[in-house]
Amino acid sequence: MSLTINIYYIGENGAAKRFAEEMVEKGVVDRVRAEEGNKKYEYFFPMDDKETVLLIDRWESQEALDAHHKSPMMKEIADLRDKYHLHMKVEQFVERKE
Repeated sequence: MSLTINIYYIGENGAAKRFAEEMVEKGVVDRVRAEEGNKKYEYFFPMDDKETVLLIDRWESQEALDAHHKSPMMKEIADLRDKYHLHMKVEQFVERKE
């Protein structure tokens, strides 16, 4: 089983893109990608919505995602999200192998 989470960061005046850029510059993205159980952590920029950034975040299990949510990086991410006054929309998908 793996989990895929789509997080839409929504801001104004290019704030969402600046947030993603700072996440990369500060090394947060690389640290998340290095966490045990992370399979994907990538930002995408919708062509028809310049004020939104899509993060596709994939984890091998709920336990790995829970560990990530308890990590010190979550405060860094939340602080940056607050800095850029972003709102979020979250979708979660579970892949099951039968």
